Amino acid sequence: MNTHFAPADRDALYRVIAARRDMRHFVPGDVEPATLRRILQAAHQGPSVGLMQPWRFIRITEPALRRDIAALVDTERQATAEALGERGADFMRLKVEGVRECAELLVAVLAPDDGTVFGRRTLPQEMALCSLACAIENLWLAARAENLGLGWVSLFEPEALGALLHLPPGARPMALLCLGPVARFYDEPMLQAEGWRQARPLDELLHTDRWPQDR
Repeated sequence: MNTHFAPADRDALYRVIAARRDMRHFVPGDVEPATLRRILQAAHQGPSVGLMQPWRFIRITEPALRRDIAALVDTERQATAEALGERGADFMRLKVEGVRECAELLVAVLAPDDGTVFGRRTLPQEMALCSLACAIENLWLAARAENLGLGWVSLFEPEALGALLHLPPGARPMALLCLGPVARFYDEPMLQAEGWRQARPLDELLHTDRWPQDR
C-alpha cells in the first residue's frame, strides 16, 4: 500500500494525538459493534517485534465478572492509598477508574511467550511488553478518533485477575481498558488538572548523543 497523506490528514493525526486523554468519567451509552471492531482492528495493526503479535484482548460481557473485576480494583486502590502514605487521602479522592460505568470493558493480555527470537534476543520480555503497548496506543487513538473515551486502569493484582479470566500459564493481564461515551474530554491530563503531577516539556526529556552529566 503506497499511500500518500495530504497535509489535512497529517494535521488530523496530530490533533487526535494531542486530544487523547486517559478518561475516567463515562456516561450511559453503547459502542456500536462496527465501531468496536474498527477500534480493535486498529489495535491489531500495531507494530510488534518479530511480528510476534503478543496481544490478546478479552471483552468482558458478564455483569458478575465485571463486578468481580471492579472489586479487585477497589482492593488495589486501597492498597495503593496505604502505600502512598501522607498522599493516600488525596489519592482516594481522585476518580481513578471507570470499570463499573464504561460501555465496554476490555482486558489487554500479554500472551504466553511463543519463543520469538527475532529482534528480542537480548530483551525478550521487554520487547513483548513494548509490542502490546503499541497495540494499546493504537486502540486508544482510534477510540479518540471515534469520539469515545478510553481509560487505562492498572489497579489490580495480576494473578487474581488472571484467575478470574482463566488465563493459561504464561499469560499475564496488563491493562483494564474502559471504553465508552463521555460527556466531554478533559482539557488537560486529569492528574495535571487535579494538581497531582505536572507534565514535563519535551525539551527536558530530549538529549543528544549521551545522557547529560548534570541530570
